[in-house]
This record gives sequence, structure tokens and C-alpha cells, in this order.
Amino acid sequence: MTKQNRRWRTRVVTMSLFAIGIGLALAPAAQARPSKPKPPPPSTSRGYDVSYPQCGQPLPSSPLFGIVGVNNGIVYRANPCASTQLMWAQQAANHSPAFYANTADPGPAYSSHWPTGQTAPQNCDPAATNSTACSYDYGWNAANDSFTDAIAAEQQANGTSVQTATLTAAQAPWWLDVETTNSWQTLESAYGQTPSSKANDVAALDGAVAYLQRVGVTQVGVYSTSYQWGQVTGDAGTHFAANPDWIAGYTSVSTARTGCSTAGFTGGPVKLTQYPSNGFDADYACQ
Repeated sequence: MTKQNRRWRTRVVTMSLFAIGIGLALAPAAQARPSKPKPPPPSTSRGYDVSYPQCGQPLPSSPLFGIVGVNNGIVYRANPCASTQLMWAQQAANHSPAFYANTADPGPAYSSHWPTGQTAPQNCDPAATNSTACSYDYGWNAANDSFTDAIAAEQQANGTSVQTATLTAAQAPWWLDVETTNSWQTLESAYGQTPSSKANDVAALDGAVAYLQRVGVTQVGVYSTSYQWGQVTGDAGTHFAANPDWIAGYTSVSTARTGCSTAGFTGGPVKLTQYPSNGFDADYACQ
């Protein structure tokens, strides 16, 4: 081997060892580099419900479903932001907004909307205005007003005709909000917790359910808690067992999840449970 060949071979070996050294030095660094964390899989169960308190606020992004309250906290008063909130709910993953409506049964002593003299769907006799028939008509009329608010929101949000908006509103799931903050005969001093007051409050809810079913709504559920439901209806047994429950009052998604396995206050299945999340009311959909 010539001297020139030996020099060339030495350079080749040296460069090869240098390259191997670099590779060995870099290998631990490459192995130590943390891999990108995978984003958590999207929840298949989390949605949100919004209404007048959220008017003008940025709403949660990318919910799985959205529920829009059509009232401004009480019956016969529309949520002024229902159309914009409906547009938000239409962008949810299921593209299928639901509605909820306030309910009440204030009796003739507390309501300017009391149906005195109304003859259908039941006869509210002017000579006996504090009756189950009058309460039934009141609930029917209040649901009619809420459904009309939903139609208006559908028209404003989508620019559709009354007929199309009516059909769309009827195809949505509906929830009746039963809370002690609204006016009920069982909670008003003029009436009190008497059997007749409880029967009247139940009749008002019967009227609301019947109206929504009359216009084609196939799912009419009830939002409440066991305590509030008992205060208003006197624990109506299985009278509303055909109506699914949306249970409020949970403190976290984990406790809301366990609520799916509890007994519903109406005796019907539990479909939703509610809990607070980032300043909003989040809802867990029971499987």
C-alpha cells in the first residue's frame, strides 16, 4: 500500500468514526424529545343550555349539542336573544338544537293571563276560576306562547317561512322548566300546599305537555330537581313517567355522569344532567 493510499484510508476511517459519533450524540436527544400530546378525544356527551342571562356573551365553542331557552325567565316573555343563540346551537356537533320553556301556575289571584271564560281545550268556568280546568288552559296557553317564540327565533335565525319554522320547532326536543322560582299555586300564599293546589299545578303541566304534543313535538321532557318537583307537584307519582328527566344541581361532570343512573323525579328515564362549567350550565347526555 502506498503512502498516499494509507493517508486516504485514514481520512475515510476518521470521517466515518466522526459521523458515528455525531449519530450517537444526537440519538439520546431525539429519544428524549417529548412526543406531542394527543388531544383528548371529544366528549360525546357534553352540551350547554343558554338563555336570556347569556345575552351578548361569547358562547361555548364546539359544543356537542345546544339547548336554547325561549323565555326571558318567566312565561309570556320572550328571550330577546333566542335567534342568535339558536344560530349558535345549530353549529353544535349534532346540528339539532333543543328548546326549553318556563312553566308556571299562578292561579287567578296572581296572573293577568288567567283564562277566565276560555272554553277549550277545557272549560274555565268564570264562576269557578281556580280549578284544574283553568290551570290546564293556562299551561296550554303558556306553551302556545313559548312555541310561538321558538317559531319567531327560527324565522329570524334562518330566514324561513312560518310553515318551515313551525315544522322545525316541532321536530326539536322540548323541555319544560319546573322551578320554585316561578309562580305556582302550591308556593303562593293565596293558595298553599293543599291537595287542590297540587292538582292544579299538575293540570297546568298537563296542559303544557298536551299543547306541545298537539303541534307535533314528540319529546317533551321536564327540567327540575327532585326537591323542586316535589314542592310543585307533591311528587306526582308516575303521572309524568312518559316524560324524560333533565336533572339539575350536580357540581361536576363526574357527579353529573353518576346522575344518569339515578331514578328520575317524574318516574321517567333520565336523559340529561346539568352541572356548572366555565361560567355556563353544561349538560351531560346519558347514554
